Amino acid sequence: MKQTVLRNYARLIARMGANIRKGQDVIIRCQLDQPRFVELLVDECYKAGARDVRVEFRHQPLYKLEVRHKSVTALAKVEEWEKARLQHYVDTLPCSIYLDSEDPDGLRGINQGKIAKADRKSWPIVKPYYDQMENKQQWCIAAVPGAAWAKKVFPGLPKGKAIEKLWEAILFTSRADGPDPIAAWEAHNRDLHARCDYLNSLGIRELRYKGDNGTDLTVGMIPEGMFMGASETSLQGVDFNANIPSEECFTSPMKGRAEGVVYATKPLSYNGELIENFSVRFENGKAVEVRAEKNQALLEQMISIDEGAAYLGECALVPVDSPISESGILFWNTLFDENASCHLALGMGFTNTIRGYENKTLEECRALGVNDSMEHNDFMIGYEGLDIDAVTADGRTVPIFRRGKWAF
Repeated sequence: MKQTVLRNYARLIARMGANIRKGQDVIIRCQLDQPRFVELLVDECYKAGARDVRVEFRHQPLYKLEVRHKSVTALAKVEEWEKARLQHYVDTLPCSIYLDSEDPDGLRGINQGKIAKADRKSWPIVKPYYDQMENKQQWCIAAVPGAAWAKKVFPGLPKGKAIEKLWEAILFTSRADGPDPIAAWEAHNRDLHARCDYLNSLGIRELRYKGDNGTDLTVGMIPEGMFMGASETSLQGVDFNANIPSEECFTSPMKGRAEGVVYATKPLSYNGELIENFSVRFENGKAVEVRAEKNQALLEQMISIDEGAAYLGECALVPVDSPISESGILFWNTLFDENASCHLALGMGFTNTIRGYENKTLEECRALGVNDSMEHNDFMIGYEGLDIDAVTADGRTVPIFRRGKWAF
């Protein structure tokens, strides 16, 4: 891959993704897969004005060993130095950049029940820190190829060629392979903002999903809620793009208002394992029944990790003619597959989808209907046979999607 193209991608992440301000600290969290690109990204962060850039490397096989050998108590332990670090983040609000490259099935065979028990014990300790940073930080999730991930996407190619092909796919779908990725994203942001403006003008009371695969679901909206897409603005007044790529207009629905069944149209990578060919049935807003051809028990664990995990936290609209969908590639990775397809998320909702959230507490936003949970798990439901209608507050039915594409 040409260094000039990778340099442009690194610049896009630093300046359009995280949008680093002069004097800010930056934390980059990544796997060991692309150290040369990490160097480029660190350089671009400093050129964007960062005061300090720290890289936290992670490695899936090491985590697998931790889970195998540690007790639940040891896994769940939040050391005093970790609490001090979290408090430092609360005080300094560093930009956070995540480079995803993990094997989507790299934790297969791990004791998932052990992880769930540890997470339940540690979450009450770390949650107050995360709540204090909610909506205040700039952050961005992007991707680089990992060898195992590349072979999953392109199984018929040698490792080196598969990595190169995945680089090409990441850059194309991230609108980062042209001469000026930042200008391309500025135009893309304008288009998504215009679509959100239209959706927000309708006064949507509920969304009705129907598909010839059996999907028949109605989801209630929060009256004070709004659709968002592409760039957003932190409480510090800084615009940033949290996901590269991103093709969605999304909102957080009303907790407790979802009825019917929905069928997933792509696999879900959860905790390093794949859940495939599954459905979710809702009653009174709660997922009361799930069925999966692969990893049913893991799906059941996912919706029971805490009280909010069985309720919806997001409804996202993505047409099937998005660049990611039209690439024809199944990425086996939520960052990409969710931007090829309409999706829902179980778990935590977004408090910044409430109008005037900047003048409300997190508790006030959640009292209006935004779901809270320790997890946020997107799963894909869009395809060429999906229709979506909006029922408005004044009783109109407005087509939003027809056959998987925007109806406006």
